[in-house]
Amino acid sequence: MSVSSRIPGFYDLSREARLEVLRAAVGASAAEPGIRALVDCEDFELLDRFIENAVGGYTLPLGIAVNFLVDGQDLLVPMAIEESSVVAAASNMARIVRSAGGFVTEAVDDLVIGQIQVTGVADLEAGVAALQERVGELVDAANRVDPGLSTFGGGCRSAEIRAFTATQTGDEAAIVVHLLVDCVDAMGANTVDTMCEAVAPRVAALAGGRVGLRILSNLADRRLFRASCAIPEELLGMERWAGAEVARRVAEASHFASWDPYRAATHNKGIMNGVDAVVIATGNDWRAVEAGAHAYAARSGRYGPLSRWRVADGLLQGELEMPIQVGTVGGVTRLHPVASFALRLLGVEGGPALARVVAAVGLAQNLGALRALATEGIQKGHMRLHARNGHLASTEGPGNGR
Repeated sequence: MSVSSRIPGFYDLSREARLEVLRAAVGASAAEPGIRALVDCEDFELLDRFIENAVGGYTLPLGIAVNFLVDGQDLLVPMAIEESSVVAAASNMARIVRSAGGFVTEAVDDLVIGQIQVTGVADLEAGVAALQERVGELVDAANRVDPGLSTFGGGCRSAEIRAFTATQTGDEAAIVVHLLVDCVDAMGANTVDTMCEAVAPRVAALAGGRVGLRILSNLADRRLFRASCAIPEELLGMERWAGAEVARRVAEASHFASWDPYRAATHNKGIMNGVDAVVIATGNDWRAVEAGAHAYAARSGRYGPLSRWRVADGLLQGELEMPIQVGTVGGVTRLHPVASFALRLLGVEGGPALARVVAAVGLAQNLGALRALATEGIQKGHMRLHARNGHLASTEGPGNGR
């Protein structure tokens, strides 16, 4: 780089001036494709509202996965992702599952966790007792922060108290209070963070310690969603493999992920290919969903798969359970026209409904990857779909949507 990265006041520069800095940094001409794409970004005024130091936009393909039948509802699923095989695989597996009645989903739990950390607690037992006696008071205080949430059927439902000894923390004794909040159709980060900050001084006073961090947790194990399907073996047949053999191989591949964390990480990456693509398309925070998914996969102390497949009674049965923090109101979902359109296209009503669709897409993507891996191998599908653009794909996502 030919210029220093220390640029005082860069955020005050015009877009054109920022681009000139970038051109100088790499010695690019104004005609270079990357520079031209930034200059020609039509949505810059909108994008400039989202982040600091914006210079343009970065476009991902938006594809539509077809064939999805989720809880008896036909869906066209928008997916924003750069990998060729993902939309094709999701569509192909959705077609097979559709013939078996479609995906069934449910909300296992739908509460956001807000954490209030109190450090330097002198008497853990007394602090916990004082907080437990006043849980109702804390819940009421949290709900006064956002009374409008209650009018939509949401709000803080309860508070949980967790105590940590000095041995456990490696420092001082601490108490962590979890506010459990129903955020209805919102992802909920801003609401929950505000509640935590408002209630924290009272929590610290009752606990007999100092206010520490106050923020939601992305280990959203109280915001869990489940998707499942059951596919007759005969629907899974391929050119060289009978359906029963395919089903057996898929189940064996799934079992591999249950005992080997190295395989489990790639198994889950295949799931997240589908999950992230829908989350991004609808303007939600895919980093939060990723963090929650992988933390949940390691909740036992050993990293494992988010989904499991088995064969029983002539059926290949699959189930996915994972935390999914998404919303259909607020933030980018409201401001970005493509995100707004994606939500309209899906036709889902509310955050929990969107999360259930996300879970179904993740399970479909997982099936596509396992079916390919356990039979013809991953590269055949990748190479077929990537021949048109001359590069190899990443792992876990072949198929076609015919």
